[in-house]
Amino acid sequence: MFAAERRQLILEMVRANGAVSLRELARVVQTSEVTVRRDVRALEAEGLLDRRHGGAVLPGGFTRESGFPQKSHLATAEKTAIADLAANLVEEGEAIVVGAGTTTQELARRLARVPGLTVVTNSLLVAQALAHANRVEVVMTGGTLRGSNYALVGSGAEQSLHGLRVSRAFLSGSGLTAERGLSTSNMLSASVDRALVQAAAEVVVLADHTKLGTDTMFQTVPTDLITRLVTDEPPAHDDRAATELQALADQGVRIAVAGGQGSAGAGAGGPGGDAVPGRQQRRDVPLPGPRRQVPGAGGQLRSASASMLGEQGPGAERARVADLRRR
Repeated sequence: MFAAERRQLILEMVRANGAVSLRELARVVQTSEVTVRRDVRALEAEGLLDRRHGGAVLPGGFTRESGFPQKSHLATAEKTAIADLAANLVEEGEAIVVGAGTTTQELARRLARVPGLTVVTNSLLVAQALAHANRVEVVMTGGTLRGSNYALVGSGAEQSLHGLRVSRAFLSGSGLTAERGLSTSNMLSASVDRALVQAAAEVVVLADHTKLGTDTMFQTVPTDLITRLVTDEPPAHDDRAATELQALADQGVRIAVAGGQGSAGAGAGGPGGDAVPGRQQRRDVPLPGPRRQVPGAGGQLRSASASMLGEQGPGAERARVADLRRR
């Protein structure tokens, strides 16, 4: 395929989907990500699209939000891996909240097998995924339906969350940076996500590597309130993703990487820290110090620094972070 043909196809994919990852573009045009990145730069120079970390979006993508049909076809393999790993964090009999999004929808499909679980959500897609789970109780918020992502938003949704207390909140978004935390392009969605955060003792963000380093209009979860990030393995040449992960770890976020080989320190495998046979392992980047307290959470969040480092000392920690950066 000639360069002009490749770039035309890339442009058509971005126009059709709003945003496309470099991995997906390379797969469709049957070339390397290095070549695709060069094509994306050329198209950006012509003002036909905007580059984003790990992908390309339509011009003005900072304020534009893709609808569910477009999002559901983006980074599908990465979302599946992230959902598999995040499901390992949930124990029998827990009460959790799950926000709206295609990644959280994938998580919900796996939570259907967790007995005694109570899931509070504002997402019709999450509720649908759990509708036939006999041993899972689903609690829907009130609110006004937002058709683009099948989520309930507005004052009704926020008021229904007042006084709620659960162990964890699982949230996704449009972008994640160490400076601002999780963000989204819609004000109503951001407001409900903030209410979900206030209801949880711990906050787990699900975000594939294409969202790392991307900043959108409305902040939902500041970095100091994010307990853990579950993400996928970034490409080896993606220095920006590794840098962003390092910055998030430096601010106290525990990083769980789907697709990583083995794990670093304690905490790998199941929620209790023991390896779970047959389950995907996670590599955690420990907290450098005590976590800040979530307002209203009723206590200090667990510091992972000591539990993750154990007796290995700071040298082992630096080696693990250096390994992550090289990736």
